[in-house]
Amino acid sequence: MSNLPPSRIPQDVLAEFVKSEQYHNSFLISPDDALEGALKRSQDNGLPNISVSVAQGKFLKLIALSIGAKRILEIGTLGGYSTIWMAQALPGDGELVTLEISEENAKIARDNLDRAGIRNVKIVVGNANDTLASLLPVVPFDMVFIDADKASYPNYFVEAKRLLRKGGVVTSTFLKIADNTVRDGRVADQSYTNPHLEGIRTLLTMLKNDEEVDATNIATVGEKDYDGFLYAVKL
Repeated sequence: MSNLPPSRIPQDVLAEFVKSEQYHNSFLISPDDALEGALKRSQDNGLPNISVSVAQGKFLKLIALSIGAKRILEIGTLGGYSTIWMAQALPGDGELVTLEISEENAKIARDNLDRAGIRNVKIVVGNANDTLASLLPVVPFDMVFIDADKASYPNYFVEAKRLLRKGGVVTSTFLKIADNTVRDGRVADQSYTNPHLEGIRTLLTMLKNDEEVDATNIATVGEKDYDGFLYAVKL
């Protein structure tokens, strides 16, 4: 089978998780006009609703703050929502480089970043596999966030590891930090296959024997349905 069926979580159960997530967010995450505006403009411009959730965005910001990140690499810009979250954690002399395959998406992201007052972000348009291969930074990145084409996750991770300092962090969504890792539990179900699932499975196989990183996968459920993310530290 090549196509994923609808979520297997009953909608009433999922609704309770969403309600719980929103309740916690009401205490832990303050309203932010720049972020909310970025989401609305992205939606108004027809971008798909696949950005990280509010809580995931805050988590990315906290990761960057906790490791004192000054240089962040993002693979998959979309409308710049996660970009803004992470950029908010950077010091004045920090920099975030984000890779986006679509010029139209990049245009929307630039507008969102400008309206948010973010000036330390560089958007690079093109195929991320090609762009990553061309990156030869003098100073390595402290953090890499992957939220893009799942089929390319194995190569994205190899390149991210090359570009990262020791002690640096790679996060990705397996739905969404490698984003969308769990994908409604289908990654572990070998009866389902498509390039996205196979990309994640290949990455997990690679990580099993990779002595250069220590990693874990966290399953999530809430506003972004049922999925998960990868968190890895370069040793």
